Amino acid sequence: MNLDRVKELLNRLPSLKILVVGDVILDRYLYGKVERISPEAPVPIVEVESEELRLGGAGNVANNLVSLGVKTTLTGVIGDDRSGEQLLELLKDKGIESRLFKDERPTTEKTRVVSMSQQLLRIDREDRKRVGGGALKHIREVVQEGKYDGVIVSDYAKGVVTHRVLEAIKDRELFYAIDPRPVNKQLYTGANLMTPNEKELRAMTDPLGEDSVEILGKVLKKELELETLVVTRGAKGITLFGEEVRTFPARAREVYDVTGAGDTVIAVLTAFRLAGATWEEACELANVCAGIVVGEFGTASVTPEEILEELDEKGE
Repeated sequence: MNLDRVKELLNRLPSLKILVVGDVILDRYLYGKVERISPEAPVPIVEVESEELRLGGAGNVANNLVSLGVKTTLTGVIGDDRSGEQLLELLKDKGIESRLFKDERPTTEKTRVVSMSQQLLRIDREDRKRVGGGALKHIREVVQEGKYDGVIVSDYAKGVVTHRVLEAIKDRELFYAIDPRPVNKQLYTGANLMTPNEKELRAMTDPLGEDSVEILGKVLKKELELETLVVTRGAKGITLFGEEVRTFPARAREVYDVTGAGDTVIAVLTAFRLAGATWEEACELANVCAGIVVGEFGTASVTPEEILEELDEKGE
């Protein structure tokens, strides 16, 4: 892409305000060393040396937006617990406006045990029942009352994304994008943008995996009446189903960790599209950003400076 055009689009991002609705997750990383095997069972003993907290799920989408300079509001559900308080502290530090509802359920948390940059174990704490009552009312009010340029729905199938939540979003008649989960497929009809990965696309259309991505994408786009569909395909890049079908090759120099790459893609696509980019331009930039974050460990985000540096190195 032309560097001046990218700078022009980046300069527009701070004028945007985007709402992120979805399943907020606290990512906890325990780093340590392994020097022996437990005498109690054939498992490694990890001597924890440090701990790190990061925003996950819808929180990571919000973090990617605010890293680009977009004014960002996040709504969803957390528990009235220490993990919830830690999550709120992270959001405050990042400059993300928090409109989270404290529910009876525990805060969704993923704890990863890591040694020598290798993930040994993941421990999940969660309650996946659908939100209702005060939580549902709160989320719908946040959706209905705020002034936003667009909405991103980050669905991790933990219970926040429901028919009534999507109903409130559609009523606003704003641009809205969805990072889907196949189990909630029927909720997504009419979205301006949906960004499944290839596995999710096949789960929603062809579980046996017999047809090509190009065929399945057309089927899903038509079935759900989507304005635009973008399928993330790992090392194969991303495929855009707009007026035409076009694949953009992956740009990662080295794949280190794909955790949260889909969060980055939907944040970048939405932000740049709302800033006036064509879908082709937005996809090229999403590929650049995804290539940066998969080169880092764990959930990560990208800054405008990193985008410009990456493009400058490529001579674009």
